[in-house]
Amino acid sequence: MPVNLPDKLPAIEILKKEHIFVMDDLRASTQDIRPLRILILNLMPVKVTTETDLIRLLSNSPLQIEIEFLGLSTHTPKNTPIEHLISFYTKFSKIKNAYYDGMIITGAPVEMLPFNEVNYWKEFTQILDWARTHVTSTFYICWGAQAALHHFYGIHKYPLEKKLFGVFKHKINDPAFPLFRGFDDEFYAPHSRHTTILADEINRHPELTLLSESEEAGVYIVTSRGGREFYVTGHSEYSPSTLHKEYTRDKEKGMESVELPQNYYRDNDPGQPPLVQWRSHANLLYINWLNYFVYQATPFNIADIAQLQEL
Repeated sequence: MPVNLPDKLPAIEILKKEHIFVMDDLRASTQDIRPLRILILNLMPVKVTTETDLIRLLSNSPLQIEIEFLGLSTHTPKNTPIEHLISFYTKFSKIKNAYYDGMIITGAPVEMLPFNEVNYWKEFTQILDWARTHVTSTFYICWGAQAALHHFYGIHKYPLEKKLFGVFKHKINDPAFPLFRGFDDEFYAPHSRHTTILADEINRHPELTLLSESEEAGVYIVTSRGGREFYVTGHSEYSPSTLHKEYTRDKEKGMESVELPQNYYRDNDPGQPPLVQWRSHANLLYINWLNYFVYQATPFNIADIAQLQEL
C-alpha cells in the first residue's frame, strides 16, 4: 500500500522519479481500508526537502498512510513560499479535535536559543501536550526531541565545543526492543547540531529509557510511555546530499569554523560523493516504528486513542 498525499505536493513528482509509489487523494479514496493517519509538524526551514525525506521513508511500509502537514500560527517560515504553506499545511486550531495514529515533529534551526525564548514555544508546547492524548505514538527529531524531553521531563540541553557534524556509529542498548528488529549490532546515522543532552540525566528519570547511543555523538534514541514517544537526536531521514548542502552553504557564508562532516565523503574528500552508510538503518527505524508502535498499537476506532494507556 502506498502513502496517500495531498494533490500536487512537490514531493510526489520527486519520489515518482525515484520509483517510490505514492498516491494522490483521488486514487486512495477508492481503496476500502482505513489508512494510518500521520501528522507531521515540519519546523525545518526548507519545507519541501524535509517533506520529501520523510515521505521517502514512510512510503517503504506496506501500510496505506495518509499524511497531513501541520504549521504554526505564531511563526511564518522565511524559506518556503507562502503559497506552499497555504496549499499543504493546516493550523492547529483546525485539527485540535482530531486524532492521529502517529505524529512526527522535526528539528528546527533554533537550538542555540533557550527554549522559552523561541518565539513559538507556547504554541509548540501546547501541541506537545495535545499529542499525548490525541496521537498513538509520536516521533521527535533533533531539536524537536530535545525540546520535548525538556518540556515533559526537564532534561537540559548543553552547548557543544564545536558542531557535531557527520555520520557516526551507534550501538543498541536493548537489541530485543521491537524498534530495532532487523538492525545490525552497530549502525550509522547522521547528526548535525550544536547542542547535546546527557545520558546521565536521562538515566536519572525512570520514565525514560535510553535505547541507543554513540561514543562520538552521545544519546541517540530515548523512549517513554512504552513507545508512545520516541526522541531521536540525529537525522536518519537525511538524503545522501543533505550534509554536503549544509557544508557548502556554510562555506559560502564564509564561516571559518566549518569542518568537513565526519565519516561522510569518500576518503574525506568533498570533491567525491558521500559514502551512504545510514540508508538501511533509516528505513528499518521508520518501518519498525510504523509497524510496532503505530499500526499494531492504534485502535481501529481512532477516537479511542484518547483512552489509550502506555503501550
